Formats: sequence, C-alpha cells, structure tokens
Amino acid sequence: MVVRVVRLGSDRAPDEGTRVGTVRRPPRGVPKSQFASGNWYDVWFPNLAPSVETMKLGQAATTPAQWAAFTRKYRSEMARPEASHALELLAALSRGSNFSVGCYCENEDHCHRSVLRALLAEKGAAVA
Repeated sequence: MVVRVVRLGSDRAPDEGTRVGTVRRPPRGVPKSQFASGNWYDVWFPNLAPSVETMKLGQAATTPAQWAAFTRKYRSEMARPEASHALELLAALSRGSNFSVGCYCENEDHCHRSVLRALLAEKGAAVA
C-alpha cells in the first residue's frame, strides 16, 4: 500500500486508488461533475495546499534561493497543527491503502508536491 504523488489531470496508475487534490482552487473550466472522470481528483483537500501568498512565491521562484524561500515558507505552513495532523493521517492511511495526492503543475521539481512528497515521507508514509 502506498501514496503516490501525481500531476492532477494525468492518466491514473493501475491501483492508484482515491486521488486527492491538494490544490488551492478547483480546475478552471471543468464542471464539478467531471473532476473524477477527467482524472483531476476524487476529493478536494486544499488543507495541504500552500497559502495564496506562498503559492505566488513558488510560482515566481526562478533561482535556487527563491525556491528555497518558498520551501521554507510552505514547510512552516505544514508544521501548523491542523496541517501536521492531516499529514500524519495520510501517512497512516498510506500503510493500509493506495491513494494519491497531487497538483496541476507540470514539473514536480518546481511544485509544492515535491515538498509534500518529502513531508509525507518524513511522517512515515509509504510513498511510491
């Protein structure tokens, strides 16, 4: 059993399980009724998305120092009790069922999901 970190809207992996959207906003122009069938997500969970301010910091990052600043800010947000508890819950669930978490960004290396992957692993998640 594992948690996968995926790009929302991409094809699903076999046995991927429930897809969780860890994004601030739903996909633009997509009717709510098509979120799951269009491979966006089954459940929206913005609790693990960066704040709007932090998201803008990450989107504007063009240097390693700027990306490091984004990473520090996002990690700080995820250290808050409500986010930390959510990460612990997902880590525990990953040991008993398959599911995925994701974001829309094309490049995981320049997306909060790369940090989310590390945070889940640090909480003991079985990460694919």
